[in-house]
Amino acid sequence: MRVYVPLTLSGLAEAHRAGELGAGPLVAYAVTPALREWYLSDDIEELEYAALNRAALASLRLLAADGDAARRRVVVAADVPDGAVAAGPDRGPDPAALGEVRVAGPLPLAKAAAVHVDSDDAEADVRAAAGALAAADGGDDAQSVVDGAEDHELLWYATQEIPNLV
Repeated sequence: MRVYVPLTLSGLAEAHRAGELGAGPLVAYAVTPALREWYLSDDIEELEYAALNRAALASLRLLAADGDAARRRVVVAADVPDGAVAAGPDRGPDPAALGEVRVAGPLPLAKAAAVHVDSDDAEADVRAAAGALAAADGGDDAQSVVDGAEDHELLWYATQEIPNLV
């Protein structure tokens, strides 16, 4: 199963040093039945793109919690055995939980298929979005600021390029 693990650049650097994304369980995003139902598509590429975007939003939440992290969203796509993935917590109709899963055990960086990272020119919008996230969650019209970060497509990098990213 393909999972999308949200990180920050400093988290990616730590994963690179350690050789793994973490000991687990890790929060990740994947094409789940709830995501399929919400997205209303049978196209696996569209569904995986939706899961990637869910992980990018989770990466933005990590940035909002870490004021020292570089203002670029990071998502690692990895292939793991189906048995290593469990559905995320039961948070009812919480839209933030769509596609959320838990990956058990360590996730070696060698299992990564690709890394998706914001370009340098997205940093100002990502910074603003991270700062506006709490207000947007509270129903404020700051959602348009958060959407400004989502307007930037994450760039695709091969795993061999991780040393240059960190």
